[in-house]
Amino acid sequence: MTEGPFLYDDGPAPLHTGTPRRRNGLLLALFGGTVLVAILMVVTLPLVKGTPAEQARDTVSVFFKALQQGDAATAHDMLCAAEQSRLAAADVPGAYRGAEPGRVGDATETTLGGHTVEEVRVTWADGSASRVTVTGEDGPHVCGVTAGN
Repeated sequence: MTEGPFLYDDGPAPLHTGTPRRRNGLLLALFGGTVLVAILMVVTLPLVKGTPAEQARDTVSVFFKALQQGDAATAHDMLCAAEQSRLAAADVPGAYRGAEPGRVGDATETTLGGHTVEEVRVTWADGSASRVTVTGEDGPHVCGVTAGN
């Protein structure tokens, strides 16, 4: 035992005298709660942002509204990286505008060059139709147009 003057008559008491308890339930609850929150976030993300087809239709709608209002800079910003490098902002209306007004239709998922993309059907005022390709590059971006159905 330690010698010396003590503040109290009895010596220093050991700090931990009981047998240790395991806290497995607490750890399991923390890990389980984390996994549950992650699963809920993955499940609710499409409810908040919309399905890829809905996002593609919305992107094409905003893209053509920007073109109709003469906002080529916004339309250029909505293009994918390959199209932005191919076209200047002033060239976007000529490359993408059809017989206005266009009506945005259904989107279908397809594979293009090994990547999954959405193709959105646009019907123009003169009855012609085209398909606008929308790819996901940090969000949906317009990445080309094909004439015909």
